[in-house]
Amino acid sequence: MTSKVFRYVILGGMGLVWLLPIYLLLANAGKSAADYSGDSLWSPGTISALWNNVVAVFRTTDVPSGLGVTLLYATVAPLIAVVLGSGVAFAVIVLKVRHGFFWFFVIFCGTVFPLQMMLIPWFSAYAKVGLFDTVPGMILIYSVVALPFSAFVMRNFFVGIAPSVFEAAVVDGAGVWRIFTRIFLPMSTSALVVVFILQATWVWNDFLISLILTQSPSTRPVMPLLNALQSVEGGGPGYTVILTAALVVSIPTAVLFGFTQRFFQKGLSLGQY
Repeated sequence: MTSKVFRYVILGGMGLVWLLPIYLLLANAGKSAADYSGDSLWSPGTISALWNNVVAVFRTTDVPSGLGVTLLYATVAPLIAVVLGSGVAFAVIVLKVRHGFFWFFVIFCGTVFPLQMMLIPWFSAYAKVGLFDTVPGMILIYSVVALPFSAFVMRNFFVGIAPSVFEAAVVDGAGVWRIFTRIFLPMSTSALVVVFILQATWVWNDFLISLILTQSPSTRPVMPLLNALQSVEGGGPGYTVILTAALVVSIPTAVLFGFTQRFFQKGLSLGQY
């Protein structure tokens, strides 16, 4: 009984540590510029002030356009990475292609080198081929970066599927493409969802790649745009508007995890849905 109480106390304390910054964000986003001060950081705001700040975010900043283009990146790129990663894992584990481990290792090497090392080469290459500051260029780079992790997770999942599943399908006359799309992908729903959620969250929160490879508000994701708001000099938005913008930007990923929690819990243990 004592150990159980102690465990709950520890978990409760850790929960408070995580929730306090969220409370400060909500409390100060619900204040007007006149009410915001260092002496009243812990005092709660009001719904009306919060709504006014939300309206200001959508009327006076580039955050709305950033939300739209970021949603596109965070949907299309992880989807491409999930499909390609599943194909790689299927070829290596199920089809047992020649030198499959070597090709998988080559793909997985994409996670070995830090992104900071590759930013300058990416920038140089994108500038030469005309992909700099373009939507297709950003979808491409996000898909490439997300592919190794997707292939790794799906490889581990396919290892747990009995070879007899593939053999039985071949005996029934199914082709490779049909086996992959009609049998293995449906069996991997939980793992696919987990990979998609994690990669979509990473793309949504990315700052460094988008800062280097984009320039215009129509192609730049929301995180660099949010960072640009912090310059309040020269008639920029106030601190409460910036905090509200941060709150608005944080909502989509929270909603994503909330609606896919059941899949996420199953997929973390690589279980089947």
